[in-house]
Amino acid sequence: MNKKQTYSIGELAREFDVTTRTIRFYEDQGLVSPARRGQTRVYSPADRVTLKLILRGKRLGFSLAESKELIGMYQPSGDNRHQLLALQNKIRQRRDQLEQQLRDIHALQQELDDAEQRCVDAMNDLEK
Repeated sequence: MNKKQTYSIGELAREFDVTTRTIRFYEDQGLVSPARRGQTRVYSPADRVTLKLILRGKRLGFSLAESKELIGMYQPSGDNRHQLLALQNKIRQRRDQLEQQLRDIHALQQELDDAEQRCVDAMNDLEK
């Protein structure tokens, strides 16, 4: 199978359903480093993988700084144990944040239910 060796910004934008401006932003942040052919950006398979990881991290709720940190730990010639442990830690932290948000949402729902019931009770008292 002949694998494509380079990608245009438009191809990557379509593949990942993002704008070209988004990709240029990641370039400005130093996360991807396309080569240039005149004014045209030429992205490598490594740039494509980096972009895929950034967008996956974003979906998981990781900040751009967190994704950058994790991607920066990758060592092509190593076993990447350090990177994987850091990722596990970030996942645990994110899960803890989400669980706290769920507890906060449930508490807020209870407060809304209580406030609504007080309104209903007050309306019933007015009708007596």
